[in-house]
Amino acid sequence: MADIRANTVLPAAREDVTLHTADGLELVGELARPQDRPPRATLVMLHPLPTHGGMMDSHLLRKAANRLPALADLAVLRFNTRGTTSDRGRSGGEFGGGESEQLDVAAALDFVEYHDLPAPWLVGWSFGSELALRYGCDPSVVGAVLLAPPLHRATDDDLHRWAESGKPLLAIVPELDDYLRPEEARQRFAVVPQAVVVDVPAAKHLFVGFTETVLDEIVRAVVPDAFPLPRVWPESVSSR
Repeated sequence: MADIRANTVLPAAREDVTLHTADGLELVGELARPQDRPPRATLVMLHPLPTHGGMMDSHLLRKAANRLPALADLAVLRFNTRGTTSDRGRSGGEFGGGESEQLDVAAALDFVEYHDLPAPWLVGWSFGSELALRYGCDPSVVGAVLLAPPLHRATDDDLHRWAESGKPLLAIVPELDDYLRPEEARQRFAVVPQAVVVDVPAAKHLFVGFTETVLDEIVRAVVPDAFPLPRVWPESVSSR
């Protein structure tokens, strides 16, 4: 048995992918799927603010892709929004301040549909949570998980749209967040009857040291019978 550590990479079928937006941009990304069985659901990962270092390799997104195909039978799609760079490369275009990124979210959902990936859930972290709230309430989307949502760009109209949809909405909120803490989050999300706010004691906006807690909560929402995730793997594992 091998302990699952921060840089553990569990077996998966991984491939580089390119998303195509309606305004002609190419967005670089990666799709990770279970290695020898079909996925039960799909996570579409939306990264933090690129002007502050957010990208598809931001640690929670990378660790989700490294672990969840093997541990929870989930497909994980992560990509760089327009103008964002990571080791995978640079996506076309320039940062749009959360406006033109609407087309990036649409491109990701088009990719999911075209490739027959099942039951898409949006998982947005910080800036990515704003994209999920503003642009992700699509008929094809099952629900959304919001990691440290600041609720800066998202409006009450966006929240009312989610309320009317009835789609599951989970907000995972650090106790010591820089922007929105659990008590205020419960007040803001009260307009969405089905919204659930989970607070993470002692955590800050970047969730450093709380990866397992966050991934557990994502899995509990999307595939509850895979919760809690194991902390060990029965074979030797790689790291990166």
